Amino acid sequence: MSYDLGKAVGFKSKDQPVSWTRKDIITYALGVGAKHDDLSLVYVSQLFWHAYVRSLTCSADKSWGPLPTYPVVLGLKGDDQDVTLFAAKTGGEPVPGLPKLNSKRVVHATQSIEILKDLPVASGSGWKLSRRVVGVHENKSGIIIDNEAILLDPHDVPYAKLYSSAFYLGSKANGDKFSKAVAAPPQAKPVPKDRKPDWVVRDKTTPEQALIYRLSGDYNPLHIDPELGKAMGFGGVILHGLSSYGFAARGLIQVIANGNSRALTVFGARFTSPVKPGDELETSAWEVGPGPNGTSEITFITKNLTSGKVALGNGVAFIKKAEKSKL
Repeated sequence: MSYDLGKAVGFKSKDQPVSWTRKDIITYALGVGAKHDDLSLVYVSQLFWHAYVRSLTCSADKSWGPLPTYPVVLGLKGDDQDVTLFAAKTGGEPVPGLPKLNSKRVVHATQSIEILKDLPVASGSGWKLSRRVVGVHENKSGIIIDNEAILLDPHDVPYAKLYSSAFYLGSKANGDKFSKAVAAPPQAKPVPKDRKPDWVVRDKTTPEQALIYRLSGDYNPLHIDPELGKAMGFGGVILHGLSSYGFAARGLIQVIANGNSRALTVFGARFTSPVKPGDELETSAWEVGPGPNGTSEITFITKNLTSGKVALGNGVAFIKKAEKSKL
């Protein structure tokens, strides 16, 4: 049986309702390593709250606000406010042109986000993700599906555009090389070989890191059940890739933008090797040119110092620099 893979490109699934609270924003920050002195991320005092409200209409306290990468959790969280079964979240509508794909042999390959408007600290009702397939690729190793999701408020105003790719290992359609895409996020420029990084930030995950991050909506048992992790060849529990992703984003915001979370407008990376809870991470970043709207274009990699492997590769970010942010 042959498959018309190109037919899948452009397929739009049903809109997904999403929501979040101030507590969700704080929980996410803790899941990506926020520390006791990251008060602008974890402490919504009355002073911070009034400063945030003022900053929506004036220049006061522009550094306060949710981590801009928060929307990456919404695809699994949806509008749930309680623990959910991961298996119930991984199904979906049949996509025309695709063979049956094995959801037990899929890895999150890439993730990016473009922030279009400042995210409110609580959503209220009526928010949604508008989703479509924007790319399909088949090679000898499997099938890659590229997805786009746009975060819309109740008036259909876009706040963020997300791209992710899922690699279905061993899946086959026609057995021929195939690639078609109609949209894609900004791509990383190569790491400069002739100079040291402009910024380096180290951070250490905790043995409980996955326990905290899963509260943001990803209840995949791989991240809590050691026996499952061993059965899947990881030697035990591994950390959510999007937690490592958030660690890198938070770190770069700190060293490049002096903690101004609104300075980050684009952030993307490829997941290249697993991280275990307790591992130490080091993100190295190079400024490689000007970005749009006064930002700088950044290329970065995140290395797992515990394993010696690169955990995040092909990293790209657009960030507005604070003064004297280089080493």
